[in-house]
Amino acid sequence: MNNYTVSKRESVYFWIKAIISAVLYLGIINALISAMDLEDPKLIEARTIFYVYGGIIVLYVFFHAGLLVGYIKGNAVKVTENQFGELHKIVVQQSQQLGLATVPEMYILQSGGILNAFATTFFGNNFVVLYSEVVQSALEEDPSVLAFIIGHELGHIKRKHLLKKILLFPSFIIPFLSSAYSRACEYTCDSIGYSLAPQGAKNGLLLLVGGRKLFTQINVKEYIHQAHSVGGFWKWFAEKTSSHPNLTKRIGQFKDIDLSAPLKNTIIKEAPKPIETSVDDLSKYMPK
Repeated sequence: MNNYTVSKRESVYFWIKAIISAVLYLGIINALISAMDLEDPKLIEARTIFYVYGGIIVLYVFFHAGLLVGYIKGNAVKVTENQFGELHKIVVQQSQQLGLATVPEMYILQSGGILNAFATTFFGNNFVVLYSEVVQSALEEDPSVLAFIIGHELGHIKRKHLLKKILLFPSFIIPFLSSAYSRACEYTCDSIGYSLAPQGAKNGLLLLVGGRKLFTQINVKEYIHQAHSVGGFWKWFAEKTSSHPNLTKRIGQFKDIDLSAPLKNTIIKEAPKPIETSVDDLSKYMPK
């Protein structure tokens, strides 16, 4: 088992959401039971409307998740022993390190230039999806980034974030609470990714900042300083409504990473040259 830090705020917000959701669930169940034997036409109509709309919501969530998984399986490249084998080794090894019961299926999906990755679940089956632009950028500049990103997404599965968000859905009625919980979960998953692949953490997050062409030229120390030197209400409010923390904060949380040098210097020293980099090089970036 790897050593990682669960964000204290994740635990606090989880229990707040759990209590609120439990109260609302009990309230709904109690109301339905109380109204079950009443024959008032208006109550019968209200019950019918509740059942119909409740069923529609459940079906929508079910089909939305099913269509997403179906699209991934039909269009993305599945990572296997024979397809991007080194990536497959990483997801298997990290899954074992995290103590996951099964290894999630992993896919590479054409993203139209978007730099991202995500984890999803459907009927107990877990999936990790890497956008192709992330994979290509990492292979060209710093392959250790992929190990960090995969570890981050596996963190969501390890912590059962996807299932918890579904079960705690009623707490969405509280403004900003779900966004705050989501941001705390991201900090936890960054910590999990760092515990599995510390050498890829800084570059992995900076890739999201500058994109594949500019992220190697970012002065990291100056970017972290930006978190304190640039402020204002709208910056604060935008983060409070977002599911992810500001990237300046996410990078700044790794206190033991050297932030003094521009990223370009780090890559030249630590990663292979782009022309020599291939997916087969990834194993050297995995912890022994």
